[in-house]
Amino acid sequence: MKIAFNKKRYKAIQVVMLGMTVLGLTACGKTVDSNSEAVKNPNSLTIKEIETKAKKENEINSVGMPDSWANWGETWNEVNKKYNLKHSDTDLSSAEEISKMESEKENATADIGDVGMSFGPIAEQKKLTIPYKTSYWDEVPDWAKDDNGDWVVAYQGTIAFMTNKELVKNPPKTWDDLLKGNYKVTVGDVQRGTQNQMAVLAAAIAHGGNEKNIQPGIDFFKKLAKQGRLGLTDAKPANIEKGEVEVALVWDFNALGYAEAINRKQFEISIPTDGSVVSGYSTIINKYAKHPYAAMATREYILSDEGQINLAKGYARPIRDVKLPKDVAEKMIPKEQYKNAKPVRDFKAWEETAKTLPQIWQEEVLVNVK
Repeated sequence: MKIAFNKKRYKAIQVVMLGMTVLGLTACGKTVDSNSEAVKNPNSLTIKEIETKAKKENEINSVGMPDSWANWGETWNEVNKKYNLKHSDTDLSSAEEISKMESEKENATADIGDVGMSFGPIAEQKKLTIPYKTSYWDEVPDWAKDDNGDWVVAYQGTIAFMTNKELVKNPPKTWDDLLKGNYKVTVGDVQRGTQNQMAVLAAAIAHGGNEKNIQPGIDFFKKLAKQGRLGLTDAKPANIEKGEVEVALVWDFNALGYAEAINRKQFEISIPTDGSVVSGYSTIINKYAKHPYAAMATREYILSDEGQINLAKGYARPIRDVKLPKDVAEKMIPKEQYKNAKPVRDFKAWEETAKTLPQIWQEEVLVNVK
């Protein structure tokens, strides 16, 4: 299966964007009463009742959930079969998704979105969400959901090393291995992208840091920069295929997808044994959704065994502990490699750190790039 790289997913998503008001995103259409049954009592109905209402709505509009990302295409096909929902998606970054929901309000054109894990609490704080838990709620780890169901992680991503074995003789296994190599390490634009910023946090965790203390990660990349070995362009499949990327720091599901699309045997993909960071992507249901029950039914399906397996087919690790088909499991990174990968737990601390990271990166790392 060829996984298409989607540039929009890695465009600017600095947290500061979330404080801005986006104008001109209104759309005509039926408005939704924010005090409707779906908003007031989202967990009062049985699954069967939700599904019946979803089928009557006959439509689901998503943002940031394109067919080529994490195998969403197959999920939407199954959702259509199960609930008879006509689907459309607008591919946006996490910040853009929230800004869109906030600006459109009753003129909503989005029912459900897929946002980076740190953005779920922000959508909740802005009172933009319907808190629906689904029947699988108790099987989702506490770190991957909020108390009421305003957001819930559907799949996980862990920062991994993607090494082109045709260019690098000894693929690195640890962050310290990276410092000893003679190849370039591609991290991308840390001033703008979530994946890129998470790579800095992963390096910090491996060297004793955390969400509040990113400095060990900054120090690590400063050393790479002084060695003249820091790559600042994003690890896009086109660049990888041309041999311009020797070692890349990317989400594990992106690494697997890119490698599979090019030549799986050409790449070694591993989770650094001395530490990495686990984050995820959360579904948020728009408080002003025109099709709230379709959104609830969709979240129900996404967290089902079938929905979780569909995500795994796109190389995204399911949030629930589901048994994967043998052919799907064999393509994933072995579970034991995730032993020292830690999930983001202090969202507020990371939100504050992310605000300052672009300037720190400029002042301490980019000034040393050769």
